[in-house]
Amino acid sequence: MRPRQFDEDELLTAAFDLFWRRGVRTTSMADLAHATGVQRGSLYNAYGDKETIFLAAYAHYAGGYLSSVETAMAGGSLRDRLLAFCDVSIANFCDGEPARGCPTTRGLMEVAERNREGLGERAQQAFTELIARVLSLVEGAFREGVASGEFSGDPELAAGQLVATVRGLVVLQRADVDEHRLREIAKHCVASLLKA
Repeated sequence: MRPRQFDEDELLTAAFDLFWRRGVRTTSMADLAHATGVQRGSLYNAYGDKETIFLAAYAHYAGGYLSSVETAMAGGSLRDRLLAFCDVSIANFCDGEPARGCPTTRGLMEVAERNREGLGERAQQAFTELIARVLSLVEGAFREGVASGEFSGDPELAAGQLVATVRGLVVLQRADVDEHRLREIAKHCVASLLKA
């Protein structure tokens, strides 16, 4: 087997940016070849099909996003750590011009549509795993908050509420609520959780 003649990190970044802006269904292999600078034949040889390219690109994205969340939540008070999670997430889905939204939410919508050219069960699993890992990170922060006396509620429920709020902020962003307002809503949610 011949070695690949392209930088895989660059290819996956370019492919994911295209999928994120246009969606998987409406992105063709010709579009991917143009965006990545890699010929269609080479893409087919390396990955097999469009969904496999998407899954590799999504895994590349998810790893970077989770790393950013972990770094942001690495220290400080519980309030600081939770706000850092919100800030990273909001910055992520407000990125781009126009803002691209949340790739996981968009992908879940495509899975729900079950279009034959869209995404299937492997993608559903990838999205579910990312959300589960995010929930685990946020729940871990709440559990540490219980140990430090900064939180007295149920860590699992609180993590679910905060992650659900952040996921809901994606919808507000798509309805043209500005980034500053989204951050204010996140702060209010964190303050409410820590007061309860």
